[in-house]
Amino acid sequence: MGLKILNFAKLGIATLLIVASASPALAGDWSAIINGRSFHVNSTEEWNENNAGLGLEYQFDVTSRWKKQVMVNGFRDSNNEMSYMAGAGLHRTLFATDSLNGFYVDAGVNAFLMTRQDVNNNRPFPAAVPSVSIGNRHVGLNLTYLPVKLVEEMFDARMMDDTVSGIFFMQVKVGVSELLPGV
Repeated sequence: MGLKILNFAKLGIATLLIVASASPALAGDWSAIINGRSFHVNSTEEWNENNAGLGLEYQFDVTSRWKKQVMVNGFRDSNNEMSYMAGAGLHRTLFATDSLNGFYVDAGVNAFLMTRQDVNNNRPFPAAVPSVSIGNRHVGLNLTYLPVKLVEEMFDARMMDDTVSGIFFMQVKVGVSELLPGV
């Protein structure tokens, strides 16, 4: 099973490298993703809420308020197992200013394929979550919320902890485009 996860991660990284090779034509922005914390709302159980991991995000250069991005990352999930995901997002800019190094607030949805040991025994499965991103050209914060009802309907299963009403997940986004040659 470890080989399948490794191959899935390689596929995600290869996808991002293909995007990088087209970067002069696309002129988008690269960010390193540092996976951080989760919060299991109303939980009476002990969950791993230190979801350490790394990833990459590429945001295509656009002239509208709609931002398109692709992402790949791996992190420790709520069961303290490694999980991997690769996908895309569509966000709308709700607020933006040139002040504060381009401060913005975006909201949208991220759709992806993900692996989890407790879901399909680490076989990739599709998912989509609402997302908010707040930051500027250099650093930002990605926040997602996973309602329990959505989890139960997507996977046709009940949560192991009936007291959880939802899960918040946080990532730090660090702009790295300026560090990459020719980007």
